Amino acid sequence: MNYRKRKIAILGSTGSIGTQALDVVARHPDRFEAYALVANNQVERLEEQVRRFNPEVVVIANEEKYAGLKAALSDLPVKVWAGADAIEQVVQDTEIDIVLTAMVGFSGLKPTVSAIKSRKTIALANKETLVIAGELITRLALENRTAVLPVDSEHSAIFQCLNGEGDNEIEKILLTASGGPFRNCSIKELQQVTKEQALCHPNWSMGAKVTIDSSTLMNKGLEMIEARWLFDVVPSGIEVVVHPQSIIHSMVQFRDRSVMAQLSMPDMRMPIQYAFSYPERIPSEVKPIDFFELSTLTFEKPDTGKFRNLGLAYRSIEAGGNMPCIMNAANEVAVELFLQDKIGFLQMSDLIEETMAKTGFIRHPSLEDYIQTDAEARNVARERSKNYNSIN
Repeated sequence: MNYRKRKIAILGSTGSIGTQALDVVARHPDRFEAYALVANNQVERLEEQVRRFNPEVVVIANEEKYAGLKAALSDLPVKVWAGADAIEQVVQDTEIDIVLTAMVGFSGLKPTVSAIKSRKTIALANKETLVIAGELITRLALENRTAVLPVDSEHSAIFQCLNGEGDNEIEKILLTASGGPFRNCSIKELQQVTKEQALCHPNWSMGAKVTIDSSTLMNKGLEMIEARWLFDVVPSGIEVVVHPQSIIHSMVQFRDRSVMAQLSMPDMRMPIQYAFSYPERIPSEVKPIDFFELSTLTFEKPDTGKFRNLGLAYRSIEAGGNMPCIMNAANEVAVELFLQDKIGFLQMSDLIEETMAKTGFIRHPSLEDYIQTDAEARNVARERSKNYNSIN
């Protein structure tokens, strides 16, 4: 059977999600085409991807890398662009069907807004977009009749559980978490955690930022906020459940107390492919579950006394306005400083909490307000961090 290929723009093609998305494209060349590739700094990997997938256009966000990339690709007919404005422009291309937003952090917001306004289907892997500006994004998606399909394994699981349920009322979303590498550690042990230890996730292969967020449970806080907007559920209706095996990717409890769950082996290619092929399911290379090899599936409550970031995320969404944006910006700075050995593992939570208290609050922010809030919060976080003792 012949299918019309879906042309995809991959924002963050050299990162963990982007490379796995290209693997999905490579395995289904009759279904998908990598029409545009966008990366931040990794010129050599981006060049390799261009030579393999022959996109129509490639964008390097760091304009200082443009000349080198342009020269490296001079023998190919591909268009080479650079800079943030170019990213916003490329997603407007009329040939593109799906925009995979896999850029890390705040940088994904403006391209996602641009893609929504151009009525592209959004395969959302940049959770910070909804954390920062969930109310704005959901309103724009509704106004432009644009589908926002989740790519996070947890949100894809929830989305799949809700398929066919129509207006059936959700009583509770059960958002699963692996618990990260330190779930059994004491406070004293957490004080000594190094970046090398934190970068070793037990189940998933992810980029440095997401891996650190997973180790602090901030990743789950961000996902809780994302779920609030994706599925129109109040924060109190989203319960985080630690499930170390990462086989059940999330669950939905309905008002009749039935619970639906989505299960698969931990492999990000599964939710990426589902977003690309939706509403159809197509063959996958993901290893199937062997239930006879699974000894146990366990569940426990998260310890928000040790992992304060999860509580800070709930606090931010309950405050509303630009507070989640403040929290997200502070977290991005905190993770950066931790990876530079400038603050300790537990000090990341201290810095986020201080920044939330010291940055100006706006009840009903505009897009420009979000941009200004992000800059202000980052400045506050960097200033406050100077009071912390370096761990070098």
